[in-house]
Amino acid sequence: MAITIKSVDEIVLMRESGKIVSEVIKLIGTYITPGAVTKELDRIAEEFIRSCNAEPAFKGYGDPRNPFPATLCISVDSEVVHGIPGSRVLKEGEIVSIDVGVKKNGFFGDGAFTFPVGEISFEKKKLIDVTRESLRKGIEKAVEGNRIGDIGHAVQRCVESAGFSVVRDLVGHGVGRELHEEPQVPNYGKPNKGAILKEGMTLAIEPMVNAGKFQVHTASDLWTIVTSDGKPSAHFEHSVVVRKDKAEILNPFL
Repeated sequence: MAITIKSVDEIVLMRESGKIVSEVIKLIGTYITPGAVTKELDRIAEEFIRSCNAEPAFKGYGDPRNPFPATLCISVDSEVVHGIPGSRVLKEGEIVSIDVGVKKNGFFGDGAFTFPVGEISFEKKKLIDVTRESLRKGIEKAVEGNRIGDIGHAVQRCVESAGFSVVRDLVGHGVGRELHEEPQVPNYGKPNKGAILKEGMTLAIEPMVNAGKFQVHTASDLWTIVTSDGKPSAHFEHSVVVRKDKAEILNPFL
């Protein structure tokens, strides 16, 4: 699949999907407290998305033999991404990553945010702060004339200088008429390498950062990705439009 340049009208529609993504993340953030049940958070998110005449992008996604069963990916502590909501009760001191996709008018929005559950440790707070900062650094490079490698290099340098590691097995991606489009957007790499960025490209940039080593594996549900060393992980994601001077964030939140 070729990398697509979105028209002005298409970007208008993507902003609408992105706005709903932002509103879901803000809404769910108000419910993240010790004692919250993840399947209840998922129910709230789905009801809100459908009330906006939109669809949850993740529900039913993937292999028809094992489609993702929920609206949100809810990943706690050592779960990196793709955690399945269920009967799990959030506990004080945990961190929880909320990843949400929305489809409206034929276009997708995609975003993620990591929240503290009550009071958290200094290390977990630093992990969240560094991951969010690495996203900002990556987005700064999403301008016309740069290359995909410039984004990943900026993320990696920010993360590793803080003593953390970037996940290698999972990457960001193009987004638009499909939830996952070309190009892949790794969170590591070398500057001035990869596809040249052009105005109108739409990318989902999403650092996944581990407190320990970068290695991960897939849990028995065949969806949830967890850190191999059991240490916590954080995840932030924005969908953006490449512009000449400064990327436009389609799902600004918090």
